[in-house]
Amino acid sequence: MLQIADERFDQWWNTNGPWVEEPNVRREGTSGVQRVSHEGSTVYVKRQTGHTFRSIRYPLGRPTALREGIALSKLDQIGVLAPKPLYYGSRKINGQWQGLLVTRELVGFRDLETWLADQAQMDLSQEDHQVILTNLAVLLAKLHRGRQQHGCMRAKHVFINPSVIDGVPRFDLALLDLEKSRTRISVKRAARHDVRQLRRHSLWSNAQWDYFLERYEKEIGRSFPLG
Repeated sequence: MLQIADERFDQWWNTNGPWVEEPNVRREGTSGVQRVSHEGSTVYVKRQTGHTFRSIRYPLGRPTALREGIALSKLDQIGVLAPKPLYYGSRKINGQWQGLLVTRELVGFRDLETWLADQAQMDLSQEDHQVILTNLAVLLAKLHRGRQQHGCMRAKHVFINPSVIDGVPRFDLALLDLEKSRTRISVKRAARHDVRQLRRHSLWSNAQWDYFLERYEKEIGRSFPLG
């Protein structure tokens, strides 16, 4: 896994597979994702051309795929479940950035927003829902204690893998879509942005949100005013 282009960049850039996310124009560039078979397993290859972000540190722009690869590596280090980066890199061709990110498949996971919508028709128990909210609180607290901000925090960017072990339901959670993720100077700044954003896009009732927030504050070790 590298952060600059090398001979592997060409190898991954030239792979091919069915589109998971067909190329679309965003940020004055194009970005698309293909599902590719690699050594008997499934990986996802994100290719970007001219798809950049700008910041004080990078006023002339930098590929978002590179930022996402760095963020995923950070999450792997702090123990936050997310797609594991197999390779990421960038290069300039005729003055235009190309970005590349290859991640391993999260087997058995699907986005929480869709899953909860399906389960609503199957009457998900209050106890199961509370377990999910508790697991989400633990996951986000771990992310924020590492001073990492997701940057686009909503239920569709949380993925769930439900299972039953010895008759007990289990709900493993992971984070995806970290193109806007970045390291902040404090736990408070990382937490404030993500928690407020999650609240704005919340699928939960006030009672469920209060339950989540209570457990999140216990995990993070501080109260969290939303005002």
